[in-house]
Amino acid sequence: MAGHSKWANIQHRKGRQDKLRAKLFSKLSKEITIAAKMGDPDPEKNPRLRLAVKEAKSQSMPKDNIDRAIKKSVAGDGDDYEEIRYEGYAPGGIAVIVEAMTDNKNRTASTVRSTFSKHGGNLGETGSVSFMFERMGEIVYGADAGDEDTVMMAALEAGAADVETSDEGHVVYTADSDLASVSDALETDLGEAESNKLIWKPQTTTELDLEGVQKVMRLVETLEDDDDVQRVTANFEVSDEVMAQLEAEG
Repeated sequence: MAGHSKWANIQHRKGRQDKLRAKLFSKLSKEITIAAKMGDPDPEKNPRLRLAVKEAKSQSMPKDNIDRAIKKSVAGDGDDYEEIRYEGYAPGGIAVIVEAMTDNKNRTASTVRSTFSKHGGNLGETGSVSFMFERMGEIVYGADAGDEDTVMMAALEAGAADVETSDEGHVVYTADSDLASVSDALETDLGEAESNKLIWKPQTTTELDLEGVQKVMRLVETLEDDDDVQRVTANFEVSDEVMAQLEAEG
């Protein structure tokens, strides 16, 4: 699986999960509020909001938090938030995409630029690395959703573009515009997914050694700790050997 998925597992094993969960709920709440504000506060009438609510539920976000985030949009909160994408390079020439929601572009740009610089990377112009990624929908199911053939058949019938199966489970990829419809169809056939979201999928990846992974992780973790940053994606790969070394350190 992609490097970013692997280091999410590393973070979990390193005991950062409580801190990460609090941050995650905050970011999910913001996405729900913005999605509801941009469309309809009824998830059934608003595909983006429906996906945001699905993702929140899959991350065990309490229903009260979800309802409160939707009510914020009705009350007019989140009016000034703007979605911005930053692109740059981490140490080792690893391409990084940073997705943010902010009410102060100058503050966020300054923080992101400073973070890249402090961790040996550099922030580029919009479009400087995104050509190395493809915007896609990603739906994740555990291994208990069914065997490879069952999930593949269900995904193709739902209109998915591709499926990757491993011991950990199944990752279904869709065209970005098809994510909501494919997600709904798969939920009927396979049950609730572990995750439903839009991603930047690397077209190629670079395998890093232990030192390289550690440098990239320090940059990405610092970016992810920023309240304005919703998601960070990087095009690196981690071998099983390096993964074992990271786990041993944890």
